[in-house]
Amino acid sequence: MTIQSTRLSDPAVRAFVTAVNNHDREGFLALLTPDATMADDGSERDLADWIDREIFSCHGHMEVDNESAAGRRLLARYSNDTWGEMRTRWNFTVADDGRISRFETGQA
Repeated sequence: MTIQSTRLSDPAVRAFVTAVNNHDREGFLALLTPDATMADDGSERDLADWIDREIFSCHGHMEVDNESAAGRRLLARYSNDTWGEMRTRWNFTVADDGRISRFETGQA
């Protein structure tokens, strides 16, 4: 059963999923700290390159199936025009200012 993005517990994570699903690159970037980092399947990635390639140039979309760790861990069906749909895990680190300083994703 999918959890509506508006019902996700953590405000930063809720805004992240909403920005992805609305293809709102500017809004997405505003959610991140200036020094934000990310990893995909355990490998560090260049954040700007990765989000353009995996989210915004190929219509990325998240359907959240489960959340844990006060909403900072998600299991989601992630789809984009490049890879189709896959089951993924997402872990978020939220800074004191409420913005995301790191996220890690990969196949679940």
